[in-house]
Amino acid sequence: MTTSSISTPEFRHIEEAAERIKPYANKTPVLTSRSLNKLAGGDLLFKCENFQRAGAFKFRGACNALFSLSDSQAKNGVATHSSGNHAQAVALSAKLRGIDAYIVMPENSPKIKVAAVKGYGAHITFCESNQNAREEALDDVVDKTGAHFIHPYDNEYVIAGQGTAAKELLEEVPDLDMILAPVGGGGLMSGTSIAARFLQPAIQIIGAEPELANDAYLSFTLDKRQFPDTTQTIADGLRTTLSERTFRIISQNVNQIITVSEEAIVRSMRHIWERMNIIIEPSCAVPFAAICNEEVEMTGKKAGIILTGGNVDLDHLPWQE
Repeated sequence: MTTSSISTPEFRHIEEAAERIKPYANKTPVLTSRSLNKLAGGDLLFKCENFQRAGAFKFRGACNALFSLSDSQAKNGVATHSSGNHAQAVALSAKLRGIDAYIVMPENSPKIKVAAVKGYGAHITFCESNQNAREEALDDVVDKTGAHFIHPYDNEYVIAGQGTAAKELLEEVPDLDMILAPVGGGGLMSGTSIAARFLQPAIQIIGAEPELANDAYLSFTLDKRQFPDTTQTIADGLRTTLSERTFRIISQNVNQIITVSEEAIVRSMRHIWERMNIIIEPSCAVPFAAICNEEVEMTGKKAGIILTGGNVDLDHLPWQE
């Protein structure tokens, strides 16, 4: 299922999103670590979306999208497909608005995330673990319920909502030399790039993704959307591919996309856990891994990093497997 519009959000839409979600979303803290600064060779400012409601930045986009719907659009509830953070974000946002949420989740979704979606009162439909199965199951749910589809990232209201994290970061720390975020489907990177390019036109905007899910890097490099054969990365939040909309926005605004190994992701995730005493997902560690690998020139520079979420199965930590 695809969206009917290919409109591109502008910064004013991010401003509108910030006002719309203000009653519901957390203004997350910006944290630093002297030991990580020493390791990086520059100053790192971490925008901690792991402290966001539902545990991830995804709540911003989902909340903005749901509360942008008219009463007639929302009367039959909302539907989406997601194995994790977007599912939780839509479920919580629907609960806050008082409407039904119908979530299609792969049968191998982490139990902790399934439990969270159920806890918010959403209706779950399980499907096989592939994109075709997700979309077919979603089509069936929408046909039966009349629910309004909220795409995980190919939605202008979702993109605008995600951009509010970078807006907050740059308003709090306006003298950043660069801003980094992970790239999956591109919703966060698109919103981040729109906000950053407007607020600090000269800032370096850098995306980071796993080598095992490098469609954004390939698409950016070849100037044409690419679809890799496999996305078996530990960074489960980054296994999706760019949409035409997010590819276009990223191509226009982003300066560089860097890929990192699985080993670097795990190592960087553990560094942040140990040095900052906070829980982050593997996807969060990808931009920091790019810095640790010296893929980014940090000498005397100040970099903002969006830590995207903290929903982790504590029984299956990557350095224990």
